[in-house]
Amino acid sequence: MTATDEAGSPISGAVEALLLMATEPVPATELAEAVDAPVAEVEACLAELAGFYDRTGRGFELRRVGNGWRYYTRDEHADVIGRWLLEGQRGTLSQAALETLAVVAYLQPISRGRVSAVRGVNVDGVMRTLATRDLIEEVGRDGETGARLFGTTSHFLERMGMTSLDQLPPLAPHLPDASALEAELASLAESGLRDAAPVPTAEVAE
Repeated sequence: MTATDEAGSPISGAVEALLLMATEPVPATELAEAVDAPVAEVEACLAELAGFYDRTGRGFELRRVGNGWRYYTRDEHADVIGRWLLEGQRGTLSQAALETLAVVAYLQPISRGRVSAVRGVNVDGVMRTLATRDLIEEVGRDGETGARLFGTTSHFLERMGMTSLDQLPPLAPHLPDASALEAELASLAESGLRDAAPVPTAEVAE
């Protein structure tokens, strides 16, 4: 590759890895702390990465949003992504989607970051698929972090044949050592309810 075809900063790989795992825009100061580099060096790296993606015609771009940075798909691919998501509604949910939906159902209201922490993987794509299928929706903002909170929809209850979340089955009968897991999930849910400050969905801005 030529110098114009690659991002040459020594910290670019680490910065990319952190941004790929991010569920919200990440400030340069946080990235600098994570990679143990000066903020100015990280800001230069971010600008270099953004230019690199533009020059090489990647399907995604790196944008500065407010005080942070995050990856987004490019606008010119919106039609392809839309068709793919809509066509996916005719199929069954993947194992990853089912596991993510279960986490949201039992721990709601919950942020994408907490769902990722519970599952141990990035769940951005799966969460978008669940939202597109009207199984989950935004229900508010976290009072401390401002992160968007998600919960299940009335359509979810309809598909599950339930009228209330109280009808969700207990976890213990279905999982090995699930009594401890159920207690841990209940504790997390109570913590989430204490910390969350839901607001009407119409007032939630991107």
